[in-house]
Amino acid sequence: MYVHDTVNASHSMNMKALSGAALERALAAKLEELLRGVDWLRGWQVEHVGGASDAGFDLLATVPLPGGGKAALCVECKGELRPSVFRTLADRTFSPAGRPKVVVPVLALPWVSPRVAELCAEHGWSWFDLAGNHRLDVPGLLHLQRTGNESVHVRPRPKANLSTREAGRVIRALLLPDHAGMRWTQREMQNHCQPNVSLGLVNKVVRHLRDEAFIEGTEDGGFRLRDPLKLLVAWRDAYRFERHERRGYFTLLQGKKLRDALAGLGLQTGGFAVYAAFSAAEFQAPYVRQPKTWMYVREQYLSKFEALVEAKSVDSGENLVVLIPDDDGVFYLGDGGTMGDSRMSCTNAVQTYVDLYHCGGRGEEAAEALLNQRLKPEWQLRGLNV
Repeated sequence: MYVHDTVNASHSMNMKALSGAALERALAAKLEELLRGVDWLRGWQVEHVGGASDAGFDLLATVPLPGGGKAALCVECKGELRPSVFRTLADRTFSPAGRPKVVVPVLALPWVSPRVAELCAEHGWSWFDLAGNHRLDVPGLLHLQRTGNESVHVRPRPKANLSTREAGRVIRALLLPDHAGMRWTQREMQNHCQPNVSLGLVNKVVRHLRDEAFIEGTEDGGFRLRDPLKLLVAWRDAYRFERHERRGYFTLLQGKKLRDALAGLGLQTGGFAVYAAFSAAEFQAPYVRQPKTWMYVREQYLSKFEALVEAKSVDSGENLVVLIPDDDGVFYLGDGGTMGDSRMSCTNAVQTYVDLYHCGGRGEEAAEALLNQRLKPEWQLRGLNV
């Protein structure tokens, strides 16, 4: 059983790269600290087994079970692990000596990213890191979980930032239900991300999404979407809705007259005016009815919008909400995504979802309804697991 001054160990490894035996000692000390924090837990021990040729793991923690016998926590220690590599560990089975009643695979890293934590939970692995963030689940005995502690170790820098315009354009194309299951090349993706997304930037975003196990490579060198729901949530959390300028307008047009005026606007702007947020959701997955009409309009067409819709800018009492987009990617509909001449188009359902989630009011409820009524069924219909 390792015995360490865990406080001093934490200070000495702060912001320093650990590897090999030093990393295993630090992780063993952290595991002891976590187990010691359970006041009623007695008789546990942590030992180093990395030298055993057939062990297949680095640390072994044994814990007595209430009904007799022991649980074994088989700990795999890594200096770094990309989510895309986790699959090489996920299906491992461990057979520690002593035939314990319960065997729990555990991943230990200097820092466990939220994505790696998600994958561990999906595959039945426990995990912990040097900052004390952890999820240790021993069936029939204990469940320990804590997140949010600041890393005490230098985090690997992500290859791409999902909040950027370039990342958003790649993600919209990937998540569009019509594209689910599609095999992509980076050049094909670039064609869907025009204008102003270079092949180099597409490559950067694609490499990051592959590292995070949101997409997977194909045998012919392409790639395809692997985990649409988790990618949508990651993009939603990184999305910067406040980048879009919001303006309030009032019009006396209602019903069919308003719809016809907006249909004309969509045609005359070449698709750079679309229903957004709650108004788009009314067509895509009706859930929350509200009196305002929401839309995106490219700034250069605002005067045309004001004329066709007979709209006046107001500080209060608005019945039209116009969002001036920070990026033209919001207008992306994919192949064949137009709605015809009868009405103005809507943002695609993925864009509608992230906008709803961030626009306030009952937006989060409406976003959840859109996810369950539209996006999940369409992804499943095209063979993706959600």
